[in-house]
Amino acid sequence: MATLRTEPVLVRVPATCANLGPGFDTFGLALDLYDSLAAMVSADAGVLIEVEGEGVEEVPRDASHLVVRAMALGFAAMQVRPEGFVLRCTNVIPHSRGLGSSAAAIIGGLALARAMVVEGDELLPDALLLQAALGLESHPDNLAAALYGGFTNAWLEGEGARSVRHEIHSMIMPIIAVPQFQVPTSQARNALTPMVSRQDATFNIARSALLVHALTSDPTVLFAATDDRIHQDSRRSVYPASMELLDDLRAQGLPAVISGAGPSVLIFGAAGEVDQVKSAAGESWRVSEQKVGTRGVYVDPVFAP
Repeated sequence: MATLRTEPVLVRVPATCANLGPGFDTFGLALDLYDSLAAMVSADAGVLIEVEGEGVEEVPRDASHLVVRAMALGFAAMQVRPEGFVLRCTNVIPHSRGLGSSAAAIIGGLALARAMVVEGDELLPDALLLQAALGLESHPDNLAAALYGGFTNAWLEGEGARSVRHEIHSMIMPIIAVPQFQVPTSQARNALTPMVSRQDATFNIARSALLVHALTSDPTVLFAATDDRIHQDSRRSVYPASMELLDDLRAQGLPAVISGAGPSVLIFGAAGEVDQVKSAAGESWRVSEQKVGTRGVYVDPVFAP
């Protein structure tokens, strides 16, 4: 029978950008922007939740909290049931902005549950953890990037998901532009057209293949590689300000894409281009340089046994 740790455990899980232009529901990129999740087994039944940072006024404080739901999946997979636990979430990933906050909660919650069990790494290895995550999120793009870090592409196979991680080129420097407004992922997905033409599908297949080459070997072709005809324009009515910024940046020659389901915009920039993005975005957007999150979810040694 699995043994629960008695000491506190801390995990960190990165923000992620999905799609990256043409790689709809396939590509993911982790950013060096990490939520922190800490938990400790309690003798009291139930869960006590503390939240600070992003989403503090929005997220529930009961068993419906997404991290708690993910932890429950993890405990069930390892056939262990704690009487209760205390959970503290320190959120830095903006919510409902296309930066993978839900994927971070799911992967982070599963990894936290695993870390709370002495034999957790053996009972819930990464491959099984990814399968468990599909119980809460049916698209593996953000999930894989949050789990493994770096640049990933993921796909569904049978009833499960698989993923590969690529070594990203050292010159890749993400810039993110985050608006003040939110867009629920469900709203953005409902705006998609049910059918795409063969011509547009072929266009995206070619750009997706090129994007792997661009991000791993030759960033000079990033502008062409980040073009899309399948999902971004279909969502123009959902976040017109994001598409306006996207159009402006691409007209200036910058390889800009909508991050995930939006409304944030991701730019594969170079030194000095963050000022160019800030000028185009205006004061209502938070624009910042980011590093690639080379680590996926991990146990922080601050609390590690």
